[in-house]
Amino acid sequence: MSQDWKSDALGNVATLQRGFDLPARLRKPGAYPIVTSSGIEQFHAEAKVKGPGVVTGRYGTIGKVFFVREDFWPLNTTLYVRDFHENDPQFVSYLLRTIDFEEHSGKTGVPGVNRNDLHEITIFMPQTCAEQEGIAGALSDADALIESIEQLLAKKRQLKQGAMQELLTGNKRLPGSTGEWVAKPLRSILQVPVTDGPHLTPRFLDDGIPFLSVNNLANNRIDMNDLRFISISDHDLFCKKCKPQRGDLLFGKAASVGKVALVDTDLEFNIWSPIALIRINRANSPEFIYYSFQGSGLLTQIQGLTNSSSQGNIGMSDIEKLVVKVPPFEEQSSIAAILCDMDAQIVTLEAKLVKARQLKQGMMQELLTGRIRLV
Repeated sequence: MSQDWKSDALGNVATLQRGFDLPARLRKPGAYPIVTSSGIEQFHAEAKVKGPGVVTGRYGTIGKVFFVREDFWPLNTTLYVRDFHENDPQFVSYLLRTIDFEEHSGKTGVPGVNRNDLHEITIFMPQTCAEQEGIAGALSDADALIESIEQLLAKKRQLKQGAMQELLTGNKRLPGSTGEWVAKPLRSILQVPVTDGPHLTPRFLDDGIPFLSVNNLANNRIDMNDLRFISISDHDLFCKKCKPQRGDLLFGKAASVGKVALVDTDLEFNIWSPIALIRINRANSPEFIYYSFQGSGLLTQIQGLTNSSSQGNIGMSDIEKLVVKVPPFEEQSSIAAILCDMDAQIVTLEAKLVKARQLKQGMMQELLTGRIRLV
């Protein structure tokens, strides 16, 4: 902590107050945000608190902090800052985000946080409003960058969904495309029958051959985080039934039915039984079929064939019954290339978003402890 910063009780920096009741039957459409423990829920014709303000959850969602620029109505599930004691409101909002609210919840035996407990927390902060405003401005710029990336990412995802709806149904043909689209059962375009991994629990090791569970199928990609590993001998044994290779589709057939990923690596790995392996024949594009599994037509069929047990599952024979609408090979490849380019843009933005969030987190650690000074 910088030597010319001060330590104080949170209650002397920001006095917290419980929000106000507002039953749904009394809410009237208006311009003032209603702030809950999860953020802005809707808008009301009347405000209870002058902006700018800071709100956090008292019950329900605990730990999120919201900075509200305009006048607002904080609900009774929240705590809002009633008095900033001449401190910068936006700086206070970032300061509150450094507090572990979970650590201070339920101290009286009642779930949630008590403002009196929070008021006793010792905090450290700059003594001048100029430095508070500088810190708040820098962090606000970081938030604006994060928000802009989030908005662009959401737009790219929407564009991809729209493109899939048009291109995977034949509603929009690519220039120069000829030939008919034909609805075929999946089994008619397979190189080998649909199979799956072992129906036993192998001995897991700290290192070895990656062994994927359905949890490793995330966001239509293979997620190599939180991997389990098996021995080479077990891998060789399992490969007699199922050996994934580049171009295969991995499909969640149990627990998380409908998850899909395309194998785009030559890395040796194996899969557990909740994952089905789908290998498309050479007359069709695996990438096109991969994107078809993300389209509404196949997703509706999958939902209809999924067993409604507690975990849900779909049999391999039912997977082979799925009907896929396919154009000639050249058009399949062109459509897949377009969607692959859109995916690449999304992946790039996702990486930028992670980096921007990490940068902001680092800035908060430096700026809110005085290790880096702005003024």
